[in-house]
Amino acid sequence: MLLTALLFNTLTGVVCASVLGFSPVAGAVGMNAVAAFMGMTPQSASILREGVYTEIWTGELVKVLRAGLEGTWLAGIPDQSSIVNNDVIHLVEVGVDPDVLINNKTYPIDVQALEDKDIAIKLDKFQTKATPITDDELYAISYDKTARVKEGHANSINDAKFTKAAHALCANKNTETTPVLKTTGEKDPATNRLRLTVNDLVEMKRALDNLRVPSDGRRLVLCPDHVNDLLLTSQAFREQYNIDRNSGKVGNLYGFEIYEYGNNPLYTTAGVKKALGTTA
Repeated sequence: MLLTALLFNTLTGVVCASVLGFSPVAGAVGMNAVAAFMGMTPQSASILREGVYTEIWTGELVKVLRAGLEGTWLAGIPDQSSIVNNDVIHLVEVGVDPDVLINNKTYPIDVQALEDKDIAIKLDKFQTKATPITDDELYAISYDKTARVKEGHANSINDAKFTKAAHALCANKNTETTPVLKTTGEKDPATNRLRLTVNDLVEMKRALDNLRVPSDGRRLVLCPDHVNDLLLTSQAFREQYNIDRNSGKVGNLYGFEIYEYGNNPLYTTAGVKKALGTTA
């Protein structure tokens, strides 16, 4: 291999020198000197071509991790996708329930009007900025960039859609009919927030009970911090509610279906929901 490399470098140097009008000896010596300088000497057991650094394009994609693409907590909400081409959707809120008479002896029975109310919901339009793809990229790169760009746009829209849904479904502020309760646990040294406790969940259940919210279908969507707070509770609590030790998922608690979502809205200390997009 050593002799082959030297002969090849010498022959290449002689030919190149002859073409350029230099001395063949100088060409042979110069080519071997260049090979030695570039690491193509016998130590690397290489010839001239083997001195070129090679690259391989595997086509494997490294994608950014996204925490907001799962919206399983939205399962069960009526799908109205068939009417999304309209700008506004109108819902009807029925009036109060009619009064019930017991052992009535007065006739004719009084008439009680039940007035319906219109609830207008304006739809949002989600768009992404355009991503250019050149002809060279379409034919030269080692992966399907068109499919990758489409996937990226779809993921961005889903991320924004679920974040907007979580923000829209949460109460704007603490009121008599929309309770927003404060956590009462120990202070988390990392975030200075009060941790969620089991008693806090009981108080939320009590607030909904007082509002006569049906117990069937109650759904509680916790942020990762609050889920972790529950995982820090006593072992007896974890075993009682069958918390999965492998996945860390919390089972149903006090009639709530427990879900976890990373882009829940934030509230101020006064119990008022912050504007969408606020991060602190």
